[in-house]
Amino acid sequence: MNTVFANPLDNPFYYLENFHRVLAWIGERYDDLLTADERDFLHHFPTLPQSSRALLVRMVMRKGTVFRASKLSYAEIGDTHAAALPLAALGLIEHDPQLDLDQLFELLQKPEIGKIFQLGANVRHLRKADQLAALREQFATPQPYSQWWQNSGDQAYRNLVQDLCDRLRLIFFGNFHQDWTEFVLSDLGIFQYEKVDFPPAARGFRTRRDIDDFLALHRCRERFELGEDPAAIIADLPACADDNEWLLSRRHKLTFAIGQHLEKLRDWPAAHAVYAGCPYPGARARAIRVLEKDEQPRAAFDLLQQAMAAPETEAERQQLLRMAPRLARKLGHAKPPPVPPARPLRIDLSLPLPTEHHYVEFVVRDHLAREDAPVYYVENSLINSLFGLLCWEAVFCPVPGAFFHPYHRAPADLHSADFQRRRAAQFAACFAQLDSGDYRATIRANHGAKRGIQSPFLHWQALSDDLLDLALECIPPVHLRRAFERILQDIKANRTGFPDLIQFWPAERRYTMIEVKGPGDRLQDNQLRWIDYCATHEMPVAVCYLQWAA
Repeated sequence: MNTVFANPLDNPFYYLENFHRVLAWIGERYDDLLTADERDFLHHFPTLPQSSRALLVRMVMRKGTVFRASKLSYAEIGDTHAAALPLAALGLIEHDPQLDLDQLFELLQKPEIGKIFQLGANVRHLRKADQLAALREQFATPQPYSQWWQNSGDQAYRNLVQDLCDRLRLIFFGNFHQDWTEFVLSDLGIFQYEKVDFPPAARGFRTRRDIDDFLALHRCRERFELGEDPAAIIADLPACADDNEWLLSRRHKLTFAIGQHLEKLRDWPAAHAVYAGCPYPGARARAIRVLEKDEQPRAAFDLLQQAMAAPETEAERQQLLRMAPRLARKLGHAKPPPVPPARPLRIDLSLPLPTEHHYVEFVVRDHLAREDAPVYYVENSLINSLFGLLCWEAVFCPVPGAFFHPYHRAPADLHSADFQRRRAAQFAACFAQLDSGDYRATIRANHGAKRGIQSPFLHWQALSDDLLDLALECIPPVHLRRAFERILQDIKANRTGFPDLIQFWPAERRYTMIEVKGPGDRLQDNQLRWIDYCATHEMPVAVCYLQWAA
């Protein structure tokens, strides 16, 4: 008879139940993609004694693969060695594994090292890493743990299925940045997720090749981060299926990072070769810059002309306009006419330097605030949150491939080029409410009903009831539409760069967004783009330059 717990975490085996939930989910949805060893694990694991299953999951959830029995003591499991025996018999763990000196040191505390090796005074007081270096040559041969430390009264086990369980975790989540703690945080109510209705056939991976390509990309990224030769990594990058934009974007992102690394090394030909074959946003502009650095202004200018005819994003156009005069000058061409930016309102302030630690944004906020014109520090939180609340149904629309487990913070295709197109009808319905006036009711309803649920656009802590009321009263719907349309143009780039502050005049139902710059500070590129956009579309925006009074 199963015990029912009011709080899932009151169940001492809560982590085991979560693990079984993942295995069942994978078995129902991905059986045709599994390898023989993965399928065998899903079949045999549930047949083990509960204590054995719990011990293995405890090992899987911990860092590393080798553990001492004394460090695997859990009240609900009981006798660790008894629980380990069925796991060893099934080949899931190894008892008394062979360890080299480095692996042994991972298991030992410094006083224990002194006992095992009877260190002399000149080594005993060294740091643990230095002790390892001093002993490595003398003890170069691996041996079982029991031979390293005879009569220790302890035992060691190696988890042999960590890689397999990591693959199962990947298949479930579709990424490696979510792990088994996701369930605990959800059970505690720290993270809440939107309940999306998606069919059992909804899957993050459609073929075994998708899984293998993801794993290969992950290994390549790890090698890159460890400083391995970029050429070797590029040669090993998986091609990825042409119809899997999600995986292709991961490949392009890694390729772009390798190009940046080669550029830092001043290997211009190699960097250009990488950028030239990479469709990741920003790669074309970097290719132009690399050609210029490699003293090839003609090739750089020709590529710039092609890019200017069809800029991929506002960010690229901004970079191209910055490079064009310089390249024209190098080729002896007439300087192209400058494109004048829209002029926002300018505010100059000279205030006393605070005696305590301060943020310039808060200093300006407090100075400008009046009883009839409150000022809020919002930066990227307000407009994104209003967008997320109005377009909640569109963002969490269960289009194929967007959601495939219950713990999504955002749709898997959020940054895909066709994110908006795949939900065009839903976004059109949301935007239509800006014309009808229904948007206020929708935003307020979702603010109450969805409070605390994870969303890629919501900043719950920053969106108080007072701020929400003022924003809905003072920001015209046409301005909200303009801002929301720009967010959808390039979600990754345009969710940031918003002005720091917003001031409201409720009696007049108007507002002004204010970017604050302290002494010596300057506007960032994404801030310049938002300010220019707002000024161009007559959305009130100002830049406040703060100086400290002598």
